[in-house]
Amino acid sequence: MRSGRPLGEDDSPLLDETVRLAIPVVLVVSIYLLFAGHNAPGGGFIGGLVASAAVFLRYIAGGVPSRRGLMRLPFEVLLGVGLLISVAAGLSSLLLGDAFLEAWLVDLDVAMLGRVKFTASLPFDLGVYLVVLGLGVAIVDSLGREADDDSDTAVESGEAP
Repeated sequence: MRSGRPLGEDDSPLLDETVRLAIPVVLVVSIYLLFAGHNAPGGGFIGGLVASAAVFLRYIAGGVPSRRGLMRLPFEVLLGVGLLISVAAGLSSLLLGDAFLEAWLVDLDVAMLGRVKFTASLPFDLGVYLVVLGLGVAIVDSLGREADDDSDTAVESGEAP
């Protein structure tokens, strides 16, 4: 296994190009699922799973080297921010005098968009989205960590990676 590539020793230009083209599409679909599901339960969870699939695709196509540049933010930040947003969404209803996670609605007229409804479930789903994405990145990070440790040991002992 060269450079920690999980699919074999040789680079696959077809796989690399397919993944490069597919990742933006997968991420747009994940954002669509987040916003389409914000009026119903589950939008943040399934959107986060789809975004995590993009992270897995990148890892499968590029191996350990691609994992290093995969996410600009560490998974701990994604998990923490997502959890804070979800808790803040629940506490916002308490501040309004309702029960924890009680649904509220803001109805606005936005220029060029028309009437836009903003519900309490959208920030909650956004937090869930970030937590699920953070878990996906954490899994990919742990998958690549073993290959990193093996290559570090080989370099220290003078063996070729």
